[in-house]
Amino acid sequence: MTQPPPNSTPPPAGPPPAGGGFAPPTGAAPLRYAVPGQHTPPTYAGLPAYPGPGPGWAPHPGYQHPGYPPPPLAPNGQPLASFTDRLLAWLIDTAVASLLAIVLFVPFFGWIWYRMFTEMLKVNPDGTMTEPDPARMMSDFVVPLLLAEAGLILVLFVFYWLYHVEYAHRTGQTLGKKAMKIRIVPVDPARTLTRGMAGKRYLIEFVAGSLVPFLNYVDGLWQVWDKPWQQCLHDKFAGTVVVKVAP
Repeated sequence: MTQPPPNSTPPPAGPPPAGGGFAPPTGAAPLRYAVPGQHTPPTYAGLPAYPGPGPGWAPHPGYQHPGYPPPPLAPNGQPLASFTDRLLAWLIDTAVASLLAIVLFVPFFGWIWYRMFTEMLKVNPDGTMTEPDPARMMSDFVVPLLLAEAGLILVLFVFYWLYHVEYAHRTGQTLGKKAMKIRIVPVDPARTLTRGMAGKRYLIEFVAGSLVPFLNYVDGLWQVWDKPWQQCLHDKFAGTVVVKVAP
């Protein structure tokens, strides 16, 4: 029979458990688990702390959340209008001008062309086609067409002045800009948009843009690389910026 080791100490006796078995030692300390300390994420130099899930939380340097980094702002603190918003506003305003030209001049051009083809298709009493008289064609059709085109250009220039200067300088918006919720404002927040500022925009955007080849393309695309206020050339000349307004 195997004997217990001579130096072994029997465990202290406790009350016998119900149902038999061994009683746990009395006076034993309860088990305790170490609670790890709360991890504090590191902050990154040069990056402002973002109010995230908890205090001290900062985004990863490559992570961008809405509003981080902040959108470019105009001097008055409003967000700058995007290239897409300005392009869509320009397309809407161009459609308005095109509709005016169609209403005013398409009937006249149609009448001129009808007269010209009717004259060219005349037949003689013997059934042969009449030879068109060049002098009459010039005086009756070519000159009226050229005059009509010049009149169309003049009417459009007048319309653009009324629309983009007289109408727009009151609120900083045309119909297209209202639809896209953008507005023209001065670079200097202490000033208000004047007729003179709107007139300078008109001179570069429409007059010079119509006379100088490719200037209208350069003018419109200048905002893509312009810093810090994404201005077109007509904005720079007039001292204005285009901002996004609240709906």
